[in-house]
Amino acid sequence: MKEHKETARPANGASPVGEDPWAELRRYTDARIALGRCGVSLPHAEWLAFRLDHAKARDAVLTPYEIKNLRDTLEAQGLPCLELQSAATNKEEFLARPDRGRKLSEASRTLLEQYMARLGQEKNHQDTPTDTNSCEETCTGTCTNGNMDKSTNNRADICLAISDGLSARAVHENAAPFAASFMAWAAEAGFSTTPVALIEYGRVAVADEIAHLLGARLVVILLGERPGLSSPNSLGVYLTYAPFPGCTDEARNCISNVRPAGLSIEDGVRKLSYLVRGAFARGLSGVNLKDDMPLDGGHKELV
Repeated sequence: MKEHKETARPANGASPVGEDPWAELRRYTDARIALGRCGVSLPHAEWLAFRLDHAKARDAVLTPYEIKNLRDTLEAQGLPCLELQSAATNKEEFLARPDRGRKLSEASRTLLEQYMARLGQEKNHQDTPTDTNSCEETCTGTCTNGNMDKSTNNRADICLAISDGLSARAVHENAAPFAASFMAWAAEAGFSTTPVALIEYGRVAVADEIAHLLGARLVVILLGERPGLSSPNSLGVYLTYAPFPGCTDEARNCISNVRPAGLSIEDGVRKLSYLVRGAFARGLSGVNLKDDMPLDGGHKELV
């Protein structure tokens, strides 16, 4: 049997953990650098901290999306919502089949089509001349008058979507205040918006299909980022102009690491609003839309 040799402790009672020459750099980052050594191993405290952070990351991925609570919070602030689901039917399938997270389920696709049909009927009813006795004979809440203009344009400027992605915790902690702040800015700036789409088991690209079905000119999706060992609550923000099913990633702009210890919600919304203005001004997004926002946060003239 091999004899176990304990690390020799200093006779003067000092810590057996050896000092690391890079220790000074730790104040600049949460990354695991300069952890020190105890013999040939990590110090016990650092090993326990690693186990704890790993557990937090797993919890962030596996925590169920509290979609009803989020909807209640947003609707209490005057933001109507639509609850949707991707083609993934459960968390295990969502993690193993990313392709299904990029598409809507048939039920959600039908829901959006019915929503747009109902919206078109209501708008046509509002646009119908008031002197229509015949209309009263046919209207039952949703007008079916055959003389109505079926080509009514119901397009909105912006569709905001929110999905659990790979960290429901990030969404629970950051999405509601971010969405409320951004939608308030959009209203003040004069942009029309669709209801907020809440998607369970969604990947970034699912927002393209949602915006396409809702006829939106631009889509923004907030979703939980893949958790790191020091960032289990990081929210990602993706912007796409003129989205369509099959849209690829070079057409998107990304704002990453929105969380209390990263990019603040206030700065994230300021950055997003700047990019949204640029996307509409230039008619594009992605690699062709550069983030040249001045450091003071102001809006330089867009051409």
